[in-house]
Amino acid sequence: MAQEKIVIASDHAGVSMKAAISDCLVEMGCAVLDLGTDSTDAVDYPDYSEAVANALGAGKAERGVIICGTGIGISIAANRHRHVRAALCNSETDARSARAHNNANVLALGARTMGIQLALDCLRVFLQTPFEGGRHQRRVEKFS
Repeated sequence: MAQEKIVIASDHAGVSMKAAISDCLVEMGCAVLDLGTDSTDAVDYPDYSEAVANALGAGKAERGVIICGTGIGISIAANRHRHVRAALCNSETDARSARAHNNANVLALGARTMGIQLALDCLRVFLQTPFEGGRHQRRVEKFS
């Protein structure tokens, strides 16, 4: 099986969570394309969601992870792109449903609203849950 490529980016609030997520992805056997930021100096999260969306659109990765303070702003910005289905997940249940029912291709996380362990749990569930298709497929087609 080919190594899955995951693109990841965060704003300044998510730098430490992004590092933990990246390490976990490598441990899971994924190739990681890290698009920054790598500093706690203030940056604008839409720039980083745009970078992830562009990487996905260009086929540089199959799925992505985006992180900002709450995960709200960066997920809104990412979902402006028709090929992106970013889901803000605050629990394993959210992550499972995002994949199984919505075929989400981007996991959005809030660095200031959840701990690293919960974020890692969401990541694992997100990556391991397949899309169920079936009745969900026609719904996904309406917003993709």
